[in-house]
Amino acid sequence: MGKWGKMLAVLVIGGAILAGCSSSKDNGNSPQNSAGASGNSATSSSGASPAQNQPLKTLTFLDYNNPSWPYSADWPIWKYLQEKTGVKLDIQVPPGTLEDATSLAVASGSMPDMIWTQEKARADKYGQQGALANILDYVDEMPNFKKWMAQFPEAVQAALAADGKMYVFPNEGMGETNRMLWMYRQDIFEKNGLKQPETWDELYATLKKLKELYPKSYPLTFRSGLRYLQNFGASFNTVGSVSSTQVSVYFDQDKKEFVYGATEDNFKKMVTYLNKFYKEGLIPPDFLTVDTKIWQDIMSTDRAFVTLDYIGRIDFYNSALRKNNPNFTLSFMKPPAGWEGGPQKNAYTQITEEGVMVSSQSKNIHDIMKYMDFFYTDEGKSLTSWGKEGETFKVEDGKNKFIGDFTDVSDLRKKTGISTDGVFVWFDYDSHISLASPELKVAYEEAAKYDSQPQPKPAFNQQEQEIISTKGDALIKNRDENISKFILGSRSLGEWDKYVQEQKKLGVDELLDVYKKAYERTLQATGK
Repeated sequence: MGKWGKMLAVLVIGGAILAGCSSSKDNGNSPQNSAGASGNSATSSSGASPAQNQPLKTLTFLDYNNPSWPYSADWPIWKYLQEKTGVKLDIQVPPGTLEDATSLAVASGSMPDMIWTQEKARADKYGQQGALANILDYVDEMPNFKKWMAQFPEAVQAALAADGKMYVFPNEGMGETNRMLWMYRQDIFEKNGLKQPETWDELYATLKKLKELYPKSYPLTFRSGLRYLQNFGASFNTVGSVSSTQVSVYFDQDKKEFVYGATEDNFKKMVTYLNKFYKEGLIPPDFLTVDTKIWQDIMSTDRAFVTLDYIGRIDFYNSALRKNNPNFTLSFMKPPAGWEGGPQKNAYTQITEEGVMVSSQSKNIHDIMKYMDFFYTDEGKSLTSWGKEGETFKVEDGKNKFIGDFTDVSDLRKKTGISTDGVFVWFDYDSHISLASPELKVAYEEAAKYDSQPQPKPAFNQQEQEIISTKGDALIKNRDENISKFILGSRSLGEWDKYVQEQKKLGVDELLDVYKKAYERTLQATGK
């Protein structure tokens, strides 16, 4: 592990076991932490000096192209970073998925200097294969990052792989943007005398009424097929992932152990409701293929009135659609309980594993580390959260305020590149809050009342990753195929027990054993 790795092990003892196990104490939302105010940060900008009048260093960077704010080489954020770091980024965005592009780059042996990842597991996988640099080997070259690590030991611990090394730069402050919750058309509900549903039975009755009032609608519409069943599941005390790339394993807070969600009785209850919704036209007939664009089209044309998505979508829709419909109001909705007296919970999603990975093959590793060190300064935090003073923000009464006509965070990202993928590392979330509408601010205030507990995120070694990959892929394929059939009605729910046995035969117990061992190893490593 090296000298710094041993020092780090001491540093994180007593910190969080895993990123998902701790409550978020500082998401950059408190006024005293905004860049314009006097903060108590352990890091300073003294270690970073302006790079003007120095020859530029070019670094290649494979980044994510978000369809909601497509990458632009003209974003001013790139110019601001270049001015401060002396680094010019040669940014590549893949035509397909970032995951496929990363896999191809690693397999080809010709990797860019840096790669953005959306999942830590990917960094752990490629790092333990030797494709990525161990960031801990270069900590002494990054004085600001070194101080930051002492200030945020939980974030540091969360970034470590099973071998004790770090293959992705940790981040802090941006997790809140991934908060997901239920939303409803408040204006439509009020117009028709409807109340927010408290249970899924009431949700069903409300959706039925909306279908009668608006026959061409699909009152509950969500995107990405089965993915959001993870969020629905929180109301049924089953929160296993239904992502096409993740197995349905979650930590049961009552049993204090990992369990498999997609075969639980409560999961079946949720699927039974969705089957009923599908048969009665309360969700789109093609819900499995509804992507972001289709979802946005349905939501913006009075064909859907209840949805579940990222919290920022409240302003995304309200800002754009009120131009033609001043009454349009998408608002926070309390999560309906799966049964009378059951949990009214949202899945805990307000974390982010995104970050920069560094190629072990790069000839510019020392320059990369120097570049990344800037992001862990107060100056770097301010620049990537607010932009440049006098151009994108100003300071009034000790607080930062954006300059210009940014309608919401999405608009800010599209116009400036601030807080987009590949930019945020240490983030001041006050910048997002400052642009929030009254409806969105209410959502932030209310949402925390309905949080599920955070989930632990074990770090897996190579052998464990291979088991998860082989057993997991088979389980995911069988799960997705059959859950889809149960909802569509092409397989009877009377065959649920047969499906459960099919899943068990594919390796549920072996998978749970991997999670158990990895979790126990992490607890031992942190002295818990």
